[in-house]
Amino acid sequence: MNFDDLIAKVKTCKRQTLAVAAAEDDAVLEAVDAARKQGIADAILVGDEAKIRAIAAELKIDLAPYRIINEPDKIKASLKAVKLAHDGEANMYMKGLLDTKTFLKSVLDKEVGLRTGKTLSHVAVFEVAGVEQLLFLTDVAFMTYPTLEDKVHILENTVEVAHACGVACPKVAPLAAVEVVNPKMPVTVDADALRQMCADGKITGCVVDGPLSLDIAIDEEAARHKGAEGRPAAGHADILLFPDIQAGNLVYKTLVHTADCKNGCILTGTKVPAILTSRSDSFQTKVNSIALAAVVAAGLQ
Repeated sequence: MNFDDLIAKVKTCKRQTLAVAAAEDDAVLEAVDAARKQGIADAILVGDEAKIRAIAAELKIDLAPYRIINEPDKIKASLKAVKLAHDGEANMYMKGLLDTKTFLKSVLDKEVGLRTGKTLSHVAVFEVAGVEQLLFLTDVAFMTYPTLEDKVHILENTVEVAHACGVACPKVAPLAAVEVVNPKMPVTVDADALRQMCADGKITGCVVDGPLSLDIAIDEEAARHKGAEGRPAAGHADILLFPDIQAGNLVYKTLVHTADCKNGCILTGTKVPAILTSRSDSFQTKVNSIALAAVVAAGLQ
């Protein structure tokens, strides 16, 4: 499974629609247009129409296929865009030229936002050269220091994403520095508790095997060397559950800046998938994120 497979999967589903808040952003407009041309999703552009049209002209983007809602005020634009998703006119919600705080405020708005009562969490999906399966990294950008209860919710959100991507029973590795339970290392205690919850049927739709060190989780040879080859997720983990945002973000950025990889990211636990990319993300990451959101959106219908 790779991102080409995900895009092919999107094309077999009902066409999805993306609402973009403050769409007057060259990088976002370029990615949205590429996603439309590839058959991934249509889009409704909410923002400063004059600026959107100026950027589109510069990038030679034909705006005829798009519905544009003129709203120069960024806060109002975010609320109008998220309302489209709230009301079912759009199946996905994406941040344009908007600060993250304003975007998240719109997601959490009590009147028109995307609250479901679930915990919100972030999932980054990676296609890495040399790793046969997609890797679902969580949480690397939203939850800072999750409690055990938070980790259960993060897992539930991520398992839904993995299922939508075609992974029927994802193998989950709650990560730690070691692969044995050590009472002096609370992360390992949490990992073992998650494993037991899965064994007891309190966490479903996946196999949880923790604690695991990162090398054992994704490298069969490392698992053999450490005598862990018999463990359910050893060498083949699909979901990498990080103990905190520090560990997750460091691994995320290491992969992005040093590995031969592709990735896409979404915010989950919301009524529809929310795409929270940054200006530093590549064009391909933005397109991949839209594709990932479209697959998940189709799975929610």
